[in-house]
This record gives sequence, structure tokens and C-alpha cells, in this order.
Amino acid sequence: MGCQVVGVDASHAMVAAAQALGLDARVMDGQSLPFAQEFDAVFSNAVLHWMPQAGIVIAGVWRSLKPGGRFVGECGGSGNTATVVHALARALHRRGINADAVNPWYFPTVEEYRHKLEAQGFVVNTIALIPRPTPLPGDIVGWLETFAQSFMAPVPMAERAAFLAEVAELCRSTLCDASGHWTVDYVRLRFAATRPAVTT
Repeated sequence: MGCQVVGVDASHAMVAAAQALGLDARVMDGQSLPFAQEFDAVFSNAVLHWMPQAGIVIAGVWRSLKPGGRFVGECGGSGNTATVVHALARALHRRGINADAVNPWYFPTVEEYRHKLEAQGFVVNTIALIPRPTPLPGDIVGWLETFAQSFMAPVPMAERAAFLAEVAELCRSTLCDASGHWTVDYVRLRFAATRPAVTT
């Protein structure tokens, strides 16, 4: 498309894989972007809900954009994986663990994220919650092992298999069909915002 792209990620492995493809990719914390009016656009997919300091992230994007630049993203929004989050909380509560203390996710409402963007100075062009039920290639235990590690961390290693089985069972009636196919209740927040151009 003729664009010069810089990719950033906190994962060394992800950055190395991108660099192996010849991309300009850098290990970086999205909550500490160091750029200053260098980009025409910032795009984010499935990342913002892992960074709870949303105001700091938005401020970093603002600094990174040239006047007139665009910030476009999709992340988990309010209600995302609600069945799974509730099941994890129940299973942890039974073990005397507060799920809120280990929940790494930030799933904002439209109103909440619009307010944060506008407070920074962005003009919000579009913003909406989009239900996106997502079929899994296997059962939900594999998904939990990939994405719910923070919830698993306080559970002793010897008890984790039973913990995951319990969470899966709590989710089964809502997320698993009669044929054994699992679908996670994703809800995505999609938005496009603009840093206004400087007027003279």
C-alpha cells in the first residue's frame, strides 16, 4: 500500500517473528510510547484491553500522531467473554481468591472510552460495541490456558487441571453446543478517532 509501518509489542517472541519477515518491529510497552508526532495513523487490534491504564495509552497515541492523524482500533469491550469471566470468578471465589485482584482485562463501555478519547482531545468519528461470538478450534480449556494465565497464577500447580475443568463446566451450558463445539462470547469495541489538525 506504500506505507512505512512500525510495529510495537511487549512480546520479544512476537517482535522477533515480525522482524524475521523483514518488518520494522520493536519491543515496547504500549503504555510508554516514546514517539512524538511521527505517524499519520495508529492502528491497534486485540491489545488495548490488556492495558488497563487507558488514559496513559491514549495520551501516548496522541503524542505519536501528527496533527490530523487517525487512531483506529478494536479491543474487547463491555461484556466481552462475560460468561468466562464470571466462571473464573466463581471458581476462584471457591478457593478464597478475589478474581478482581488477578483480572488483567479492561473492557470499557462505549461511553467510557469515548470520554477518555475526547478528554485527550480526539474527535471520535465512530465507536460501537460489536457482538462477535467466536468459535474455538478445540475446547475451552486450551483457550483458558492461553488467555487466562493471570487467573490461574494463584492456583497451586497441582490444582490447575481441576480448576480449568471446573471453569469449563461452569461455561458449558452457555458456550458449548450439543455437538461439543465451543463458542466464546466476544464483544468488541471498534472505534476511529482523529487528532485535529492544527489551525492557523
